[in-house]
Amino acid sequence: QVQLVESGGGSVQAGGSLRLSCAASRYTYTSYCMGWFRQAPGKEREGLAGINPGGGSTFYADSVKGRFTISQDNAKNTLYLQMNSLKPEDTAMYYCAVVTLRTCTWSSFSNFDYWGQGTQVTVSS
Repeated sequence: QVQLVESGGGSVQAGGSLRLSCAASRYTYTSYCMGWFRQAPGKEREGLAGINPGGGSTFYADSVKGRFTISQDNAKNTLYLQMNSLKPEDTAMYYCAVVTLRTCTWSSFSNFDYWGQGTQVTVSS
């Protein structure tokens, strides 16, 4: 059973920053590709970023490239999403998620197998 616990969401003004965290088991963290997606009301799910296990290759959606950074803390089994230069259109529920593969390409992150409960990010203008 894959369990993911997100934290770090909140409200921020446009141009501000937030860092999301996602705690996972050691097995999940070292075995599977992990990433983030978001979903706003009335909109489709949007994959944002992904990373191969062990701090491998990273991937980003064009909409966040250069503004968001995905990273891992191996000692804490924690995945992060650093979000800078936030825009009102970034407002959404953000989810940490897993693809049960050991090696991923960007297309792998279009179908996540497990995800957490989500954390809300609200960006005001």
